Amino acid sequence: MVGTKIADLVRTYLKNKPYTMEALESGIVNFSSLSRLIQKELSIKSYQAVKAAVRRHAEHIGSIKNTIEKRALDVLKENRITLLDGIYVAISDKRLEIENKAEVKVDSYYVYLTDKSAFKSMTRKQKESLIKVHENCSAIIIYSEEKLENVSGVLAFVTSLLAERNINVIEFISCYTETMLIVSKEDALRSYEALSEIIR
Repeated sequence: MVGTKIADLVRTYLKNKPYTMEALESGIVNFSSLSRLIQKELSIKSYQAVKAAVRRHAEHIGSIKNTIEKRALDVLKENRITLLDGIYVAISDKRLEIENKAEVKVDSYYVYLTDKSAFKSMTRKQKESLIKVHENCSAIIIYSEEKLENVSGVLAFVTSLLAERNINVIEFISCYTETMLIVSKEDALRSYEALSEIIR
C-alpha cells in the first residue's frame, strides 16, 4: 500500500473520530499507541507509515486550530455580552401571533424565543400546535462588530468552548452582528463566565 493511500486512509479514519481529533489538536495523544490502534483497525502492514501520517495530520490540524483560535479571539475580544433569564423556546408547526424576542422559520416549523408572560398568555389552540417547549432557559447574547461576518470559525470556536465544558446549546441563532445562544438555566452562569473570559 503506497504512502499516499495510507495517509488518505489515516486522514479519513481520524476525521470520523471527533474526540481523537480534539485530543490531537490539543497535543495530548500518544502517537505510538494511536498509530498501533489505527494500524490494527485498518489492517495496514506498515506501522511507520501510519505513525508518519498521524504525525503529519496532527501538525496540520494543530496549525489550523491555532489560526482559527487567533482569528476568533481577535474578533471576540471587542464584543459585548448579555445574559437574559426566563427565556422560553416554543417550536410550532404553525405561525403564531405571539409576543417574542425572536422568530425563525425553519423548513415546515417555526421557532419562537419568548418569555414566561408571553408563553402563559398563549391560547389553548396555539399551545396545541406546539411540537416542543423548553421552559425557563437563559439566553447568552453576543454583540459583535460587522467584521464578524467576514471571519470564519468564530461561531465554531464559541460553541466548542461551551462543548468542552459539557454545556449544551439548546438553540443557536446568529443574525448580522448578534449571536444568541440558548442554554439551560443551570448552565447559564458557567456559559456566561466561559465567554466573559474571552470577551473583555
